[in-house]
Amino acid sequence: MSDIDQGAPPTPSKVGNGDSTPPGVRVLAQFIRDLSFENPRAPDSLNLGASPPQMDIGVEMNARNRPEDGYFEVDLKLTATAQRDGSPVFHCELVYGGLFQITSVADSDMEMVLMTECPRFLFPFARHIIAEMSSQGGFPPFMLDPIDFTGIYMQQRSQVQGPVEGTA
Repeated sequence: MSDIDQGAPPTPSKVGNGDSTPPGVRVLAQFIRDLSFENPRAPDSLNLGASPPQMDIGVEMNARNRPEDGYFEVDLKLTATAQRDGSPVFHCELVYGGLFQITSVADSDMEMVLMTECPRFLFPFARHIIAEMSSQGGFPPFMLDPIDFTGIYMQQRSQVQGPVEGTA
């Protein structure tokens, strides 16, 4: 039995805008915005006994505010390209989106929430779609490794703003 009182209301936290409700991210909808799978050399590319292909993975995140309803759209774009001996094996591209309601987050933290937490909610579903797509293309399911969205965000921020003072 748990020692946690399930009936106790959560302790509110104060954020920069004076709101006393706890910060929250709610997924209202998820959807495929764009989906593509190319297998240009089929059926020759399906030679599964050949050496494993070299994979190139791309990750992009985009977000926009919807002023008409106060929600946020976040897109997670994943690309996977496989090549063997310099020849294309397959290329898949997925833009997977979500509609989010974000409450009680300070304006100064909003970008980080949109570019790290929201993609983290979308990733497991996008990963499944990529695996299923490669499998339906005749290949073993391609399972993307987990992605460090915070690390990607921090790297992009440092490229735009330059290194943070006091770091090398």
